[in-house]
Amino acid sequence: MAKTVGDFIVQRLYDWGVRRIFGYPGDGINGVFGALNRADGKIEFIQARHEEMAAFMASAYAKFSGELGVCIATSGPGATHLITGLYDARLDHQPVLALVGQQARRAIGGHYQQEVDLASLFKDVAGDFVHQAAVPAQVRHLIDRAARIALANKTVTAVILPNDLQEMPYETPPRKHGSVMSGIGYVAARTMPQEIDLMRAAEVLNAGKRVAMLVGAGALGATEEVIAVADRLGAGAAKALLGKAVLPDELPWVTGSIGLLGTEPSWDLMRDCDTLLMIGSGFPYSEFLPEEGDARGVQIDIRPDMLSLRYPMEINLVGDARETLQALLPLLRQKQDLSWRRQIETNVGDWWKILETRAHVEANPVNPQRVVWELSKRLPDGAIVTSDSGSCANWYARDLRMRHGMMASLSGGLASMGAAVPYAIAAKVACPNRPVLGLVGDGAMQMNNMAELITVAKYWRNWSDPRFVICVFNNGDLNQVTWEQRVMEGDPKFDASQQLPDVPYHRFAELIGLKGIFIDRPEDLGAAWDEALAAGRPALLEVKTDPEVPPLPPHLTFEQMRNLATVLLKGDPEESGVVKGTLRQMLSAILPRR
Repeated sequence: MAKTVGDFIVQRLYDWGVRRIFGYPGDGINGVFGALNRADGKIEFIQARHEEMAAFMASAYAKFSGELGVCIATSGPGATHLITGLYDARLDHQPVLALVGQQARRAIGGHYQQEVDLASLFKDVAGDFVHQAAVPAQVRHLIDRAARIALANKTVTAVILPNDLQEMPYETPPRKHGSVMSGIGYVAARTMPQEIDLMRAAEVLNAGKRVAMLVGAGALGATEEVIAVADRLGAGAAKALLGKAVLPDELPWVTGSIGLLGTEPSWDLMRDCDTLLMIGSGFPYSEFLPEEGDARGVQIDIRPDMLSLRYPMEINLVGDARETLQALLPLLRQKQDLSWRRQIETNVGDWWKILETRAHVEANPVNPQRVVWELSKRLPDGAIVTSDSGSCANWYARDLRMRHGMMASLSGGLASMGAAVPYAIAAKVACPNRPVLGLVGDGAMQMNNMAELITVAKYWRNWSDPRFVICVFNNGDLNQVTWEQRVMEGDPKFDASQQLPDVPYHRFAELIGLKGIFIDRPEDLGAAWDEALAAGRPALLEVKTDPEVPPLPPHLTFEQMRNLATVLLKGDPEESGVVKGTLRQMLSAILPRR
């Protein structure tokens, strides 16, 4: 039998190094699935429960493996379902290729079933490269360019494949005018600033007396270099959420996360610094950076379009974080006055004590901060941690202490609900010998994460290390939005939009063959984490948490305090809990722990 276009696509992806594809089948993409079947496992297919989850998995796989993530879906609704997960990859600068089916070429334009203008649909999310194949000889360069552009630009690309074309015999492009003879392979270029610009950057950093650093996902491969530069400059370092794993929190000058989910030491670091060095970060909230004019700035980023975007930098360096820092380090003078560093370390030490106190503040029934505090002490070496968006991301950002060799991520730029479990699955697929843990709110669990537990049940026996724990914060509330309504808008909790039905998540886990654990007493948390990690199979830990523990930002503005007071004047359905929870958290910083 002649090799089909579908067979060629599978082989070409294999030649590009693709070994896993995430997706869901359908008749619009049957030709490629048939080829995957004929390839006898050359490329592993991971079947998600929904195409959106498959795209999240492809995004997370790219993050945790450093390889091209690939997802696949059928025409019409299969293709439209991919979009959210693909935007997650695009906004977090991850290389992902989407393969999508389309109706037969002769039907296109005929208002046919499941006919969607996919080129227009994907034009934004896959704007660097999206094309629909028309003839067999075209497919070669479409796959080659889609893979190369995704890897080179760290972005999303898409190839649209009409279903009749997939089954046709593959044709090599003829050697004639109008043909394209493409090839495989991509190796990233060495991207480095000019020597004169490195010297200018060093002059600014050497002149600073109070240097602050902000590191993001672009610095994930440069941990040792970041530490060396920070020690040379006597600097403190804050971490953007996607850069949580760049620096271990054991270092006393690491101030933790920054922004709405950030820490007080990070707020103080940015407020009081006279020089800012930003490395590989697109952190969006300029109000948490130094006030314009208060600090000189140097930024390092591989993407020129991200430079001087959040703060007006004096020196902008286009380059790979690791290599640029290696070149910069010999130009930096060792700071002799370390009073700034000592002040940072004092603030950080005090902050960890405050967090411990806050985590042990009485709640009804369990303080969500304590859930993560107890986990931090028990995280296995080499663990990968994922988090969903929502209030659980606050505790992930502040209370989870990273160590050397750990990995962590979440939906950053898109901040989408529903990503934690597919992220965790992709982490296990990428690193089957590492323990993986996911933190999820009950809203995201109900939205789409429960179904992906079935994916866990399907595949976990293939993992060399069965340690896989999903922790559900069950508070019966869309909690992050509830607090945003109160603090940002001055509106009371709107029960109709915020209340969630109570679901026994641990029982669902047991129903499908996983370990289920339920906790509603804080003193049982430590033992529950131990039990989940030692279960010998994936486990779901459901904790009944208090929705009235406020995810306080590191700095409350007058407007935010006024809005919260307005909520109480208007009458909030949980008014008593709001007052008690807020006061307990605020007073925990100044009152001794009971």
